[in-house]
Amino acid sequence: MRTTRRNVILGSSAAAAALALPGKGIVRAQDTATVEWWHISQNDPGKSAFQKAADDYMAANPNVKINITILENQAFKDKLTTVMQSGDAPDMFQSWGGGVLYQYAAAGLVRDITADLATDGWGDTINAAALGLYANEGKNYGVPWAMGIVGMWYNKAHFATAGITATPTNWTELLAAVDALKAADIVPISVGEGDKWPGHFWWVYLAIRNGGKAAFDAAYTRAGKFTDEPFVKAGTMLKELVDKEPFQEGFLAATYNDADTLMANGGPAMTLMGQWAPGNQKSLSENGEGLGDDLGFFTFPMVDGGAGAPEDVLGGCDGFAFGANAPDAAVDFARYLLSKDVETGWASEGVAVLPTVNGAEEGITDPNLIAVGESLKASQYMQLYYDQFLPPAVGAVVNDAVQGIFAGTATPEEVAQMIEDSAASELAQ
Repeated sequence: MRTTRRNVILGSSAAAAALALPGKGIVRAQDTATVEWWHISQNDPGKSAFQKAADDYMAANPNVKINITILENQAFKDKLTTVMQSGDAPDMFQSWGGGVLYQYAAAGLVRDITADLATDGWGDTINAAALGLYANEGKNYGVPWAMGIVGMWYNKAHFATAGITATPTNWTELLAAVDALKAADIVPISVGEGDKWPGHFWWVYLAIRNGGKAAFDAAYTRAGKFTDEPFVKAGTMLKELVDKEPFQEGFLAATYNDADTLMANGGPAMTLMGQWAPGNQKSLSENGEGLGDDLGFFTFPMVDGGAGAPEDVLGGCDGFAFGANAPDAAVDFARYLLSKDVETGWASEGVAVLPTVNGAEEGITDPNLIAVGESLKASQYMQLYYDQFLPPAVGAVVNDAVQGIFAGTATPEEVAQMIEDSAASELAQ
């Protein structure tokens, strides 16, 4: 059964006025309960912040035990798929919403929390567009705790060394920056293509710039195809970049953390990554501070003649979904995590970037994250990551196929056809 597409338009609601949770503090669960929580925050500040939140909740609710399992991003996706197939979902787990969550909901594998969100107006305290990613056919299956966009993170000192005086605003300028960096003996771009999903950001952004919202809508609803010109051209332009050999040595086997570690310690000059990059790089850096003031941000360059607006963005949310048999304590714990006080603290620590609880954005002080927020507010179309919005089988094919361009083993046309073949099978159901 095809799921209903959720078009995410965040606009100025990311800076909505503060709406506090009902003043009840932590709502104590009445029965003894154990909550199995899976998350992907391997590094600080997220890892420690999540542990502290769990400890604080358990201290206030001694009848609740929270067991935390931390998994690397791709390992989490793989393991979650396996346990879902067995019908044994964790009580609370990382989710990006979209098609993957909708399929789990259709199979009865996740808990409907619509009534929980209505209690005491909890749902009204959360950014509505972000919350919409976790809703399908009138029901909610999760809550978002952070939202943001993918963009270009760069080393200002490397740009200065290479004589680049302004950040690229179009694809031609980005390719010129790659040439200038290589001429200065600086690796232009870091990418962890061993994990596949970081590389899919490049292809999707180029599809967004070439085709805009209309191209994706057509392909998704089957009024068009993923072999239409914008998607083939996205592959052609990505191949143009790959042919310049801009990436670090061993990029095809590198993980996301491998790539971010290099960037954090002054290696490559750029990386295309989400709003979580500064915090992750800081935790992976040798000095514990990352690039500091040398780290900058700019939006993905426009494509001359493309149908997409320069303000269109690729992004999404990090959130929590709940297994079908999750105890009430799991939802109550999430309610605590999405309180204004907790989210404001997470925003100030670089954990919730950007926070989804209305008013918690007052905790943000990092100028780069403020820039991310401005880009988010300027957007009229925000596309959720393809590997999360599309059905799981199609999303996996996107990641696998796009890796073929990075590896030089598939043409842009072949990549588009592989994705279309999968979409024709999965989206037609």
